[in-house]
Amino acid sequence: MDLPVMPPISPMLAKSVPSIPDVGHFEPKWDGFRTIVFKDGDEIILGSRNERPMTRYFPELVEALQKNLPDKCVIDGEIVLIAGNRLDFEGLQQRIHPADSRVRMLAGSTPSSFIGFDILALGDENLMDKPFSERRAALEQALAKAEAPVYVTPAVTELDQAQEWFVQLEGAGLDGILSKPLGGTYQPNKRVMFKTKHERTADCVVAGFRWHKTGKVVGSMLLGLYNDAGQLQHVGVVASFPMAKRESLVAELEPYQTEFSEHPWGQWADQGDAAATGSRMPGAQSRWSAGKDFSFVPLRPELVIEVAYDYMEGDRFRHTTQFRRWRPDRTPESCTYSQLEEPADYDLGEILRLP
Repeated sequence: MDLPVMPPISPMLAKSVPSIPDVGHFEPKWDGFRTIVFKDGDEIILGSRNERPMTRYFPELVEALQKNLPDKCVIDGEIVLIAGNRLDFEGLQQRIHPADSRVRMLAGSTPSSFIGFDILALGDENLMDKPFSERRAALEQALAKAEAPVYVTPAVTELDQAQEWFVQLEGAGLDGILSKPLGGTYQPNKRVMFKTKHERTADCVVAGFRWHKTGKVVGSMLLGLYNDAGQLQHVGVVASFPMAKRESLVAELEPYQTEFSEHPWGQWADQGDAAATGSRMPGAQSRWSAGKDFSFVPLRPELVIEVAYDYMEGDRFRHTTQFRRWRPDRTPESCTYSQLEEPADYDLGEILRLP
């Protein structure tokens, strides 16, 4: 491979802001795997944000990129999985599998798509020092004849339209709006774009905690919500605390410690049983975090806290939540899924060229 921009390259990042800034260019914020595509003839490398090689997991996408991209280019974008008329991040996660036979089977049953939103090089020219307005024009030209499953991200220039998208597109599984200054150069690993995401609050049961990696202070608290059957479901964690708060939480939570045999998630001590029933396992390993210790200290489900979250992915919070306050006025049993807001459905085909 011989390109003017060679892997690995850390992608340019975005800083969170509470409202959409009027910078002249707005795009949907896609929920997938951030990927920089390096293409030199038939050779393609899919570089991820953490520099984990992604190429082997998406053979169907490699084939599509070979067909739809210019002969030599470096394009920044997102690998997504479109299920029906919305994004499916849970399904996308299943695509990361160690067995090649499984990878090939999933490539056929749940094919992925690539959304391009920036270009770093075209032919023998390095475009990283060009203003974004020029890079966007080059991207549109480079992918003008691209067909599904390769797309150029849609964009608008009017703030009013961006604010409308912010509300509408959540119903299709997107998680906010990216705002990009038109004069900005491409700066790897720098937060020079802006992202505006939804924030809501929910009252959750504190059902356990994990120790912090640095020692005997609280690292994160495990959250639960009751479903319609009265079962406490693991929905995520809250983990952003100052060190002093982590220390004080040890004493605050100590009186509520219990045994797994007396805990609603006691059956998950046997991960085989949990896997058989499809339950969410607070202590389970994932393909992205193999080797990490996810054991937790069970707590009697009597404490309620209010947390801020952006949106749900299936039946749990998509990202780590933010602590807001304790809720001694709420009973644990009142913390159900019914309190959560459901965005109105939105068809991705309205903004994306879907077949």
